[in-house]
Formats: sequence, structure tokens, C-alpha cells
Amino acid sequence: MERPAGRPSHVKADETPAGPFAGVAVLVPCYNEELTVAKVVADFTQALPGAEILVYDNDSTDKTAILAQGAGAVVRRAPRRGKGNVVRQMFDEVDAQVYVMVDGDDTYPAAAAPDLVAELSRTGADMVVGVRMTSFTAGSFRRFHQLGNRLVAGLISRLFSSKVTDVLSGYRVFSREFVKSVPLTSQGFEIETELTLQALAKRFVISEVPIAYGRRPEGSRSKLNTYSDGFLVLKSIVMVFKDYKPLLFFSALSGLLLLVTLAAGLAPILDYVRARYVYHVPLAILASGTGILSALSLTIGLILHTITRYHNENFELLRRLYK
Repeated sequence: MERPAGRPSHVKADETPAGPFAGVAVLVPCYNEELTVAKVVADFTQALPGAEILVYDNDSTDKTAILAQGAGAVVRRAPRRGKGNVVRQMFDEVDAQVYVMVDGDDTYPAAAAPDLVAELSRTGADMVVGVRMTSFTAGSFRRFHQLGNRLVAGLISRLFSSKVTDVLSGYRVFSREFVKSVPLTSQGFEIETELTLQALAKRFVISEVPIAYGRRPEGSRSKLNTYSDGFLVLKSIVMVFKDYKPLLFFSALSGLLLLVTLAAGLAPILDYVRARYVYHVPLAILASGTGILSALSLTIGLILHTITRYHNENFELLRRLYK
């Protein structure tokens, strides 16, 4: 299908016509959203006068790109499928002072965008998240997604000692510093979780603003998969936990292995105490192996903790230089 050419190389939002929201870029990742994308573009054009609306068509097979361009958006093609891939491309290509990211399914209210942008400026936050958990339409969440979201948010809040409510929201506002300095690796819908985790791990400021979350219009279908995407979200949490809190991660693993060592080694120890002979040889071998692994895990955690601390110090210096 022929797609609009968009604009070459980097897209600069500060080249848009003057307006109260000049310098704001609205980024809309889309895959087969022909039923809703034109309305989303029109609504955000009205809500944020002067902002530039950029729709990134993720290799859609319908008329998403044509309808988005017809509604006045700048359309760019994102050939690598997966929301994470699209977000990385958007962050690489677009130059703006403030970035608004929103899904193209017309479930997020454009009317809330000015408040989210104002919150970023008022609080000095690096990321403002539109929280859906307090006001939403019946049927707007898929089965288990609301429960899963709360569980993941609770887990992240405990791991990083910072209260977060909605880690899966696709409605966010970012500072330029955050967009241009945070590395992202996710390829799919786990990208929202990684954005939150990266912000917490790198000590960026997160603010949350409640929004009214709607449901998709009739005929529009969600691209999320409850189980596979849920697994990817949990996997990303484990990986970031391992990478950014290695001492805690490997200490917990070391403690688990130590418990196995003690449980397996009890019988061989009692054998030796009572008869000066070990009858439970397999358990003795298991206890020896897990004991060594426990010590190695703790050592790895200490080494990686030192490396991570050094990396965080360098990142803080780079942030200062960027500012």
C-alpha cells in the first residue's frame, strides 16, 4: 500500500506554526487504527493549538496512514512491528521541548493533554502519566488487565520504594531530557513498563494525573494479548531489577540457594555427627554445589552493584552536561 512520505530525517516540532503549545510534539504510534486515528488527530489538534501531531504508522495493512494525513498529521512509516520499536524510532527522530505520547485507539481523552503538559512544567517532572485506574468506562479494560496492572504497579513500587499506580498507561508526557537520554530495549507492549522502570532506576521524577479512560469504539480491536504481553511485562521487570538492583537480586538468589544448601546438607551432617560416616552422599553433593552457587551469587551481586553504582554516577554527570 502506498504510504505518505512524511518528512525526511529528523522531525522538528519547534518548526511548527506559533501557538500556545508550540514546541510540543504529540506522538501517536498506530497499527491498523483506521476507525479512530482521524478523530485522535483532530481532537489533539484542537486540544493543543500549535503542537505538531505525528502519527507513526507501524506497517498497517489498512488506511491508517492515509486517514491520519488527511486529518492533518505528519505521518511517518515505522516498518519494524512492535510498539517498543516504534517508540524508540519516535524518540530518535523527533526534536521537541515536550513530548506527548498517546495511543491511536481513541481511548485517551485529548482534553486532558493541556493539564498533563502543565503538570510537567509545574512540578518539574520528567514524565507525567495519565492514570486510568480511578475513572474508566465499563469494558475499557480487557480481562485480567486491571488486576495485572495493579499487581505489577505494586511490585514496582516496593522494588523502587516509589509509589506508582498505572505502569501500563499509554498516555504520557515526557521532558526532552528524558526522551534523549534514556536507553530503551523493549520491542512490544512492555515498553510502557520499561519507561516507568527506567525513570525510577535513573532517578527521573514521575508525576501522575488521573484521567477518564474510555473504551474502543465498535469494530475496533485491541492488539494486546493478556498472557503473552503479561509475560513480557514481568520479564522486563525481572531484567531491569537484575540490571539496576543487582545486589538485591543476587542476594535474594543467594539466600534461596543457601536455604536449599541447609535443607540438603542437614542429613549428611547428622550422618557424620552420629556415625562419622556420610550415608546420604547425593544430598551431600547437592548441598556442596548449591553452597558454592550461593557464594558465587553473592559475589556477583557485589561486583555488579559496584559497576552499576559507577554507571549511575556517569549517567548523572552526563545529565548535568546535557543540562
